[in-house]
Amino acid sequence: MTDSTRPTALVTGSAGFIGMHVCERLLADGYRVVGIDSMSDYYDVALKEARHARLARSNGFTAEVGRIEEPERLMRLFEANTPDLVVHLAAQAGVRYSIENPRSYVEANLQGTFELLEAARAHPPEHMLLASTSSAYGASTEMPYRETMKADTQMSFYAATKKATEAMAHSYAHLYGLPISMFRFFTVYGPWGRPDMALFKFTRAILTGEPIDIYNHGEMSRDFTYIDDLVEGIRRLADAVPERPEGGVVPEGDSLSPVAPFRVVNIGNGAPVPLMEFVRAVEAATGREAEKRYLDMQPGDVPATWADTSLLNALTGYAPTTPVEEGVGRFVDWYRGYYAV
Repeated sequence: MTDSTRPTALVTGSAGFIGMHVCERLLADGYRVVGIDSMSDYYDVALKEARHARLARSNGFTAEVGRIEEPERLMRLFEANTPDLVVHLAAQAGVRYSIENPRSYVEANLQGTFELLEAARAHPPEHMLLASTSSAYGASTEMPYRETMKADTQMSFYAATKKATEAMAHSYAHLYGLPISMFRFFTVYGPWGRPDMALFKFTRAILTGEPIDIYNHGEMSRDFTYIDDLVEGIRRLADAVPERPEGGVVPEGDSLSPVAPFRVVNIGNGAPVPLMEFVRAVEAATGREAEKRYLDMQPGDVPATWADTSLLNALTGYAPTTPVEEGVGRFVDWYRGYYAV
């Protein structure tokens, strides 16, 4: 297959943890992949550069370094490449950092998504998949989280900006007929992960003999989702293109908009894991017991997350399956290799 006959995918945030893995999968599936990443210094830029270098070894991958919120940058990228598929992963991430530096979330998440939607309006792709977050469910204590639940009580500015991008995308889907799927993902972990995430911090601390911070005194649970499971869900959703429903009639249990080719889908493991069980998996994988420092809950955090993944299964026939022990073991193996520990 030549570049001229390969479908083209545009992936924003291509040097990110999830972005790199999504690019690898699309390349393996025969796509020509165009990436863009700002290489922001929110965490180790060398890790991001290593991810791009890994992708550059694949035939069909090109990328540019730049900020998606820069006016016209994405417009030029769309004009030059006319992508068939768009996977929008670029964002300022992190709950805690949104308290310290909220402006960066306005720029990357709101302005960046606006620039993406404008470029797509001018050069419509066949399908757009935009990343949202389980944090959009906010203060809701009704679990598991279903896409049809009300989600208006976000607990952090990060979550608020991601929920806002859902509303922005819906308006463009309605006004311009752009097929858009928003996917809310749940505590993703795995090789090449982010240094600001718990698994990375736990592994580094345990292997260097430093204490790990356990928030809410361990009374927390998360729907930990292994990276390969998330990527599989995204890849299958790419083929589940939403259509504006005839007569505004939406099937029961579907989050499809009655007025737009727009849908929100959870991608999670579908089972909450207690934080202390997760810690024990890291201890088992490293072969060391952690020194634990128990602390109060952090501002903006929630005690539990749990995804109802029945809509993902109904649309794609897929349900994530990787057990935490297996996924954590793979991460620790990668960490030891990458950092020569």
